[in-house]
Amino acid sequence: MAGHSHSANIARRKNAVDSQRAKIFSKRAKAIISAVRQGGADAAQNLKLRYAIEKAKAANMPKDNIERAIKAGAGEGKGDIEELVYEGYGPGGVALMVTCLTDNRNRTAPDIKHTFDKRGGNMGAQGSVAFLFDFRSVFVVETGGRDEEALMEVALESGAEDVEVDGDAATFFAPATDFLPVKEALESAGLAFLSAETGYVPQTSVKVESKEDAAKVLKLIEALEENEDVQNVYANYDIEDAWLEELS
Repeated sequence: MAGHSHSANIARRKNAVDSQRAKIFSKRAKAIISAVRQGGADAAQNLKLRYAIEKAKAANMPKDNIERAIKAGAGEGKGDIEELVYEGYGPGGVALMVTCLTDNRNRTAPDIKHTFDKRGGNMGAQGSVAFLFDFRSVFVVETGGRDEEALMEVALESGAEDVEVDGDAATFFAPATDFLPVKEALESAGLAFLSAETGYVPQTSVKVESKEDAAKVLKLIEALEENEDVQNVYANYDIEDAWLEELS
């Protein structure tokens, strides 16, 4: 299983995500508030807000929650929210990209560094691992019984560049700039989303050689994701399915 944040890995963790729905909604709300403060509350004129709303919908965030977040962003906020990306390495040489939204970088940066250090990783300078990833649109869907050939046809018709099928889940990849039209095309094709996001996709993967290192990598990612300022964690690990199943 290569990489983090999509395909069967997401399907496997779906129940865990469901149990943390409040935390997911909180992070999506922060993204909406940030987008509104940067570009206004009109989604037709604010592309970043449209992206944030679509991601919230893909996470099944209720319409009322989305509207409250937009109003909160348009009101008198307690400060600007910054978008930050931290980079580093985990056990086994796995590269990680950590995206954050924060109102206090002086709090967030030390917290992220502490988590890397505590969990056997090493936070690097800007650009230290970014060259190993591409920023793309990533859509994880339920296959709905479609085979790989049928899903490839959907990919071609929707404007997606590639699709990977793993069991009952499939991952469509597209340029980051095509997030909205591709998402709409996949919805029109009747596919049910497990996730929809723009994020960092590893160009190649790093094979984790031991179950001990695999456990350390997953614990590091889990600890990072627990941070309220962290939006997403992307990694280029290749961990055996059996280990993933056991450790998850």
